[in-house]
Amino acid sequence: MTESQATSSIADVEKELRYISGIIKQQGREILNHYPITTPQFVALQWLLDKGDLTIGELSTHLHLACSTTTDLVDRLEKNELVERIRDSKDRRIVRTHLLEKGTQIIHEVIEKRQNYLQDVLKDVSDDEVKQLTHLLHVLHENMRETSKEKQK
Repeated sequence: MTESQATSSIADVEKELRYISGIIKQQGREILNHYPITTPQFVALQWLLDKGDLTIGELSTHLHLACSTTTDLVDRLEKNELVERIRDSKDRRIVRTHLLEKGTQIIHEVIEKRQNYLQDVLKDVSDDEVKQLTHLLHVLHENMRETSKEKQK
C-alpha cells in the first residue's frame, strides 16, 4: 500500500467513525427523550456507575465541564432522586456524588435500548463479522488509550 493509499484509508476510517458516532449519538438522544434527564446528565450517571462515588471536581474532569456547571448538573440529578451527595467518612470537608438505584436503573434501561438498536442494525451481519468488528474496535480503543497515556507523560 502506498503512502497515498494509506492516507486515503485512514481518512475513510475517520469519516466512517465520525458518521457512526453521529448516528449513535442521535439515537441515544432519541432514547433519552423518554427519560427525565439530559445527555450531559446521562454521561455523568455513566461516570458515576463506572468510577463509583466522585467529588464535583473529579466528575467535572471526566465531563470536561467547569465545576460550577457540574454542580448545577448534580443539583438537578439530586432533585430527580438519581444521585445524592454524601460526606466522606474520613474527611467531612469532602462531598462525593453517589449514584442511587433510580439512576442506575435509567442507565441500564438506556444502554439496553442502545444495544437493541445495534442488534437490529447488525441483524444481517454474520456472527463472525460481528466478532471481527468487536475485535477491531477493541484494538482501536486500546491503541487510543495507549496513545492518550503517552501524551500525558
